[in-house]
Amino acid sequence: MRFIDSYFYNPNFYQIVLSILLLPISILYFIAATLRRKFQKYIDFKIPIISIGNLVAGGSGKTPVLQELAKEYENIAIVSRGYKRKSKGLIVVSQNGNIQASQEASGDEAYMLALSLPNASVIVCKNRKLGILKAKELGAKAVFLDDGFRFNFKKLNIILVPQLKPYFRFTIPSGIYRENPFYKNPKDLFLKEGIDYKREVTIQNQTKKMLLVTAIANPSRLDSFLPSNIVGKITLSDHARFDLESIKKEYERLNATSLLVTKKDLVKLSNCKLPLSILALQIKIDDCIKDKIKIYIDSFNT
Repeated sequence: MRFIDSYFYNPNFYQIVLSILLLPISILYFIAATLRRKFQKYIDFKIPIISIGNLVAGGSGKTPVLQELAKEYENIAIVSRGYKRKSKGLIVVSQNGNIQASQEASGDEAYMLALSLPNASVIVCKNRKLGILKAKELGAKAVFLDDGFRFNFKKLNIILVPQLKPYFRFTIPSGIYRENPFYKNPKDLFLKEGIDYKREVTIQNQTKKMLLVTAIANPSRLDSFLPSNIVGKITLSDHARFDLESIKKEYERLNATSLLVTKKDLVKLSNCKLPLSILALQIKIDDCIKDKIKIYIDSFNT
């Protein structure tokens, strides 16, 4: 387990001491985050907005949950920041399924969503307000907002609660929470992993000796889905670029027969000539959750 993951989720004695020493900074962070939310201007875009988010930093399955929910609707838009993309400003990644930007310009998740959702337009923009206005300009009937919890828009908040819990319920840097760890709002939908949504993983093109290569947040969450024929792991920071030469050297050293990658990582390996096995994640969401979302979207048409 990487230092950053063990620090937040399974700390040793020295990491616990470090967390406690950093508490004054965490308190200041908590106050700043609370004040920002309290004084942020409220905006009603007059369009249904479904925000998929969480209270912690890093990965918790937001993108696959968004993908599963969004695939059931036509003429929608997905608005994302496009984290770690090699572009600035507003980019239309796809319009009604037609790809209009490269993976590098789009960012990993946005490009993956554009490829997998032909029913949607995908827009990346750090300024989510501009992204939503562009979605309306393109004629979207609803917007799915990736990682939009912190924005004071009129929206339905979907807040994911993963099974893997942080060790401390502290805000950054003593803990991994970027919002109030005790936040509750009856108007929001809190989706508990294992109850309201479940992950199902299959491995496509599985081979005898696979080398795991991934650049996702908290890669240890993949461990429970990995088969026994994993001969090694290359885990990089979230959204990191792959050094194919280094990967090839490790692949040959271990005498591996394929690279095992997630679909998020796959979009960055178009130039890789090594055999690829795909860790395909599918999200199953409780029908009652889907019904509540549909009711919210339909309420704008009544």
